[in-house]
Amino acid sequence: MKYRILGDSDLKVSAVGLGTWAYGNDTFGAVDDQQAVNALRTAVESGINLIDTAPAYGDGRSEIVVGKAVEGIRDKVVMATKCGVYRDGEDYVRDLSPSRIRKDIELSLSRLNIEQIDLYQIHWPDPDTPLEKTVEELIKLKKEGKFKYLGVSNSNRDLLAHITNMTDVISLQPQYSLLERKLENEILPFIIEKGMGILSYGTLGGGILSGKYTEIPDFDDEKDNRSEFYPFFKEDNWPYVQELIDLIKEIAADYDKTPAQISINWSISRPGITTALVGAKTEKQAQENALAADFHLADSEMELLTKKSNKIISQIDK
Repeated sequence: MKYRILGDSDLKVSAVGLGTWAYGNDTFGAVDDQQAVNALRTAVESGINLIDTAPAYGDGRSEIVVGKAVEGIRDKVVMATKCGVYRDGEDYVRDLSPSRIRKDIELSLSRLNIEQIDLYQIHWPDPDTPLEKTVEELIKLKKEGKFKYLGVSNSNRDLLAHITNMTDVISLQPQYSLLERKLENEILPFIIEKGMGILSYGTLGGGILSGKYTEIPDFDDEKDNRSEFYPFFKEDNWPYVQELIDLIKEIAADYDKTPAQISINWSISRPGITTALVGAKTEKQAQENALAADFHLADSEMELLTKKSNKIISQIDK
């Protein structure tokens, strides 16, 4: 496993991190809690030390599962969670008001059963709350020792510039993969200039970049809504995406790796990316994800993948 320092901090994080959205048990299909615990602990045993979760994942369920999984190994993990989005039934509500943030962090600390969060992130912008009020409360919570470092997720450049003028921010968590690269246009140069880290999510595009789908999947499980979040499963996009998958599979065969490992390795080899967050429902997936950091793609393969990615992104309908 490769380890990197996250932004301007003392957090040494694995190049492959564990995203735990699936452990909420309501977006990526049914996931048994004990199965999730086993997968997380296997990820840590395999060298992954960054665990990312959020209250919105299953209305706190993911945090509870993560809390059980890290019991006894808290010193081996960098714990990241978020604030500003909570669940109201099936709805996701954005709320970065001071009272909500304080409530969020207390609930997160309780669910995770930890005393301090290593990386606390604004999950999504809230247009109804002045950012100054949000930051003021976050500064208070940091001084109280509730969390060590502040990060931002799903932010545009203007919001990043605004918040970094008010307080220290060590990282951004955006969606980024061979199928989603808007990050590179304006935000990436800003991040690099500021010396911030990037924790990218959606590394496998909801699983499509693992190459396991030979035809458009029918996500009829009421607990599997990934096709609503990731446009790559649309019928119109399918032929284009498969062109990219075919290339990934060719390179995977040459390296004796899985397509998922090739897709992950491409992401963690890109400029500015500190860690690629990847989900794992099983112990096998956790082990394979960790091994994605243990080899180097040649410059020629990186270039082939990047060029094909550019072509496919220009063709798919989002």
